[in-house]
Amino acid sequence: MKAIIKGGKIPKGTVNVSGAKNSATRLLAAACISDGEVVLHNFPTQLVDAQHKIRFLKNIGAEIVVDDESETLKIKSGSISAVELDEYDYPIRTTYLLAAAQLKRSGSAKIPYPGGCKIGSRGYDLHIMVWEALGCKVTEKPDFIHIEGKQFTGGQIKFPISTVGGTENALICAAMAVGKTEIVNAYITPEVEDLIDFLRRMGSIIEVNGSSNIIVEGVNYLKGTIKSVMYDRIEALTWLVYGILSKGTIHINNVPFESMEVPLLHLKKMGIDFLSNSNSIYFSPDCLKNGQVESFELACGAHPGIISDMQSFYTLLGIVAQGDSRIFDYRYPKRIAYADELQKLIDTPVVETEEGKITTRGPGKFVSGEVTSTDLRGSMALVMAALCAEGESIVNDVEMALRGYNNLEGKLSQLGIEIEILEK
Repeated sequence: MKAIIKGGKIPKGTVNVSGAKNSATRLLAAACISDGEVVLHNFPTQLVDAQHKIRFLKNIGAEIVVDDESETLKIKSGSISAVELDEYDYPIRTTYLLAAAQLKRSGSAKIPYPGGCKIGSRGYDLHIMVWEALGCKVTEKPDFIHIEGKQFTGGQIKFPISTVGGTENALICAAMAVGKTEIVNAYITPEVEDLIDFLRRMGSIIEVNGSSNIIVEGVNYLKGTIKSVMYDRIEALTWLVYGILSKGTIHINNVPFESMEVPLLHLKKMGIDFLSNSNSIYFSPDCLKNGQVESFELACGAHPGIISDMQSFYTLLGIVAQGDSRIFDYRYPKRIAYADELQKLIDTPVVETEEGKITTRGPGKFVSGEVTSTDLRGSMALVMAALCAEGESIVNDVEMALRGYNNLEGKLSQLGIEIEILEK
């Protein structure tokens, strides 16, 4: 897919942040180990990632009713089984979370190999470690990963590095294991906290000690429940940065401030004095103290800091800032390909990249051009740059951005901005 963007228009209006992609797709997988009906409200039903996961779950027997208007899912998973499908082409990263429900129903699971963004080494060895630690046998087949185990048995899962996906997988599997499971070196993000809350509502017994130790007591029956997905902190930041770049006037609703304290503090340090109340942010050009973004230096890392998924938006701010800015990311040092594409939409050489580091020598001006997406957040950064440039731009492989932004075209339309998304 590609986006045809006629840029240079100034956005004005209100935009509502949707349920978080990085929570919603995990809750959907966890809902499938429930023994009753689960209802998820505030679910971003139009996300490409969510649609792929719903398609897979329906293909293996789940009953899922999607209501786009109310953004609600109803899930019944009692008929899930480990059937072998004709194809396993599902371009989503978190396929490993789909194993637990199949194992619960039939003692076997067949899941697609993880897809998603190519931003460096993101192997699935830690997920194999989770399944094996809980008593399963794992075989890598040509088209899918085969996991066998009549019942998970509690044990210790000790991650060599902190991992969000591994922590999520361990939580879901441990919730239905026999006995107690200890998760050591867990990575507890706001989205993981949302998953823990959901599992507890279903009856799981989960104890969190400090910021990296979790103990789960498995239970035989997980009841149906109702839950609203947390709001998306990355989307909220996206709209605020777009307002800054475009000199627009934007009112952003459903801002999850409790999970964004450090990222927003960095914006304040750049001279961006946005207005906020308990759940929304208002930005207009008057919010720039000196009429410009000030240069900065920051490092991406673990929550509560600036996570790697936010990196590209600070790169955009560095491009328009006065002076040199530096952004470090040693967790995903190869996450720099989008920045080289971004340079194609700038009037002068501004962006310098090396593994683990992006330097911007601003200010630069966005200009129209043709670019190709490299990852989800990088794709959205390209879209934002093109929106700010005068003239027509093309963003190829824009489906990467659609994986993370619910109803993107509709929300831009509410701000008076039109883009055209076409199948290639």
